[in-house]
Amino acid sequence: MKQNNNFEYDLEIGIKGENFVAKALSDVKIEVKTDFKAKDTGNVFVEYESRNKLSGISKTQSKWYCFVISNNNLIFISVTKLKKLCRKYLNTNRDVKGGDNNTSKGILLPLEDLTKL
Repeated sequence: MKQNNNFEYDLEIGIKGENFVAKALSDVKIEVKTDFKAKDTGNVFVEYESRNKLSGISKTQSKWYCFVISNNNLIFISVTKLKKLCRKYLNTNRDVKGGDNNTSKGILLPLEDLTKL
């Protein structure tokens, strides 16, 4: 990407970013998950099954997930990309039980995976 110390150029790039976010979030359902343990564990729990039925990421109608980490950090990711990231951990030691009384199944997804480009 071309870099420049020109305000007009930076403004143009900034506006493109703003337009991308506005388009991505307008009239789109967003699944919001708050995970206060993530900052300590380095993982988010992405549920895909509960009580032997598909749930969470397997059933979402949303196009985007937003993880709220520690109430002051937001991570937005498309559901398509999130599913791809989670698939590589199916049937590994990151495919775990959790939730109420361990009746759900999900992927312990490293925060690092969410923040990679």
